Amino acid sequence: MSKLEDSLNKIAENILCLDEASLTSLWDKYRVKMENFSFAPEWEKAVVIFSIINSIRVKNAIFNEQLLNKKAAEKAAPIKQYSGKPTLRLVK
Repeated sequence: MSKLEDSLNKIAENILCLDEASLTSLWDKYRVKMENFSFAPEWEKAVVIFSIINSIRVKNAIFNEQLLNKKAAEKAAPIKQYSGKPTLRLVK
């Protein structure tokens, strides 16, 4: 893995430790900063922070949807009841 990939992995690990509720409370603040374009580095940082917040929200939405789909599939799958007699057939 390259140094760039290592750095990105560390950033991702740190971001994944952040609480979505706390991040969501900052969403409007950074949305406003992002909408007010300027050539300043603060604007660039605001865009990155806004994107990070959105990425966590999207990741959690996908995760929750997949979790619900899995639970629904498990409930829909028929449960085989063991009748006490194995299903056997004669093979010659």
